[in-house]
Amino acid sequence: MNLAFHPTDQPARPVRGPLLKKLCGDDNVFALGVSVARVVQLIDSDDGGTHDLAYYVLSDAGLTQKVLRLANTPQYRTKAGTPVTTVSRAISLLGFNNVKASALAMMLVDTLINSRQEQSVRTELEAALCASLVGREMSRTGAYQGTEEASIGALFRNIGPLLIAAHQHERYRDIGALVAAGTHTLNQASQSVLGSSYDTLSAAILHEWKIPDPIARAIAPLPPGVLKAPQGKPEWLRVVVSFSGEVARILARQGGPAQGVLQGLLERYGVALGLDRDQLASVLANVRNGMHDLLDSLQLQPRAGAGVAAPSGLPDVLLMATMAGREAAAPGTHASGKPHNAREQLLAGVQEVAQMRAAGHSRLNELIQAVLETLYRGMGFRFATVCLRDMRTSVYRARIAFGADHAQRMAGFTFPLAGTDLFHLAMQNDADLMIADAATHQIRDLLPPWHRSLLPDARSFIVLPLVVQGQQLGLFYADRVVVAPEGVPPDEASLIRALKAQLIVALTPV
Repeated sequence: MNLAFHPTDQPARPVRGPLLKKLCGDDNVFALGVSVARVVQLIDSDDGGTHDLAYYVLSDAGLTQKVLRLANTPQYRTKAGTPVTTVSRAISLLGFNNVKASALAMMLVDTLINSRQEQSVRTELEAALCASLVGREMSRTGAYQGTEEASIGALFRNIGPLLIAAHQHERYRDIGALVAAGTHTLNQASQSVLGSSYDTLSAAILHEWKIPDPIARAIAPLPPGVLKAPQGKPEWLRVVVSFSGEVARILARQGGPAQGVLQGLLERYGVALGLDRDQLASVLANVRNGMHDLLDSLQLQPRAGAGVAAPSGLPDVLLMATMAGREAAAPGTHASGKPHNAREQLLAGVQEVAQMRAAGHSRLNELIQAVLETLYRGMGFRFATVCLRDMRTSVYRARIAFGADHAQRMAGFTFPLAGTDLFHLAMQNDADLMIADAATHQIRDLLPPWHRSLLPDARSFIVLPLVVQGQQLGLFYADRVVVAPEGVPPDEASLIRALKAQLIVALTPV
């Protein structure tokens, strides 16, 4: 398929340096670009990618709540059976790529929805977010299934007009006026006002953000007219991204699609994407239903009087931005950081891990990560890790960690198989330790030098040995930088042991 520009199109001009600097130099946009690049580059490598994504989400409390709410929508809650209370479980349930794309969309909303030009920004965000859902749907059913670039490319193809709406609103308004007058196409109008087309601007922004080439190339515009079957994945991605953008604009139209528009869409993309009328209708229905389910789960309503409230239109997903504000009041924490509702969080974690085991398709590392996350969030620890026996090097080594400076601390959290310190004694006696004050002489004298060096500020911590049929496999460790005088009451201790017991059963040979 020839994807070159149509001869009647004006040649693309490079984006003017001052414009790009003004857009990308804004502190919020710069931070957004850094975050986007970091999430886009996460790769779902066996376990490392899932852990890195979980840690990234957990580092932002608002993002954590949004991902968990998404996982508890009716569409996914039915599959889970029980409430989803950990990000690790959400990733397992929704899929790595879905959570990754959803996190990117939520980051866009959080950064830009509070712009002074909220109405214009809302319009462009609606288009971007809906296009992302279309791209995800096509990736699920199309020729190259599981291709996350389709959803991400569809989301960011609209980044040029989105940032112009937020930061250069007069120019955005002038472009809209030219298009409304019927004298210019959108690209012609943006090129006339900005000196470069919206498409070129979007590509330049992604380049500035160092987004990988497959995604940046996917947002390139296509020639007009009927498209032929793409030759290979890169061309397919460009077709899907273009299709997603057009579908989003159609669904956003007040009162639903105009007569003949869907037929025109089918004529242009039908052959290239292998779509017939019924398949197109299914794609549109799935996108609409997904949006409505999401709004229902968030207890949000579309804007009053907006056409998007109609069944044939696009729900106002931008109200997701208010999610954190509508979250139930925080239960509060002790001075140590431990939540007052630790018991409820631990109980939910026990139920969730039990459900994961009962489902029978969760990998061992997913169970370990879910247990660790429950301890980390449910008890309000500063740092938490799981340390497992490494037979190749004859040491116990940290494998997964959450919390402040987790990568650095995890790298140093290693100790020999034999010893007489607190950690070895805990494993030798299969004794769960819940230390409220690590400064007491009894505890301090049992701490090994490597721990005092690596975590000199640990003031309270827990150690949960993993001993299976007499074999010492490793332990869970989690700490705080303050003492925890409230301690761990019997009901919480029982739940912690029940949480560990779920994992012990999974580790026990059949």
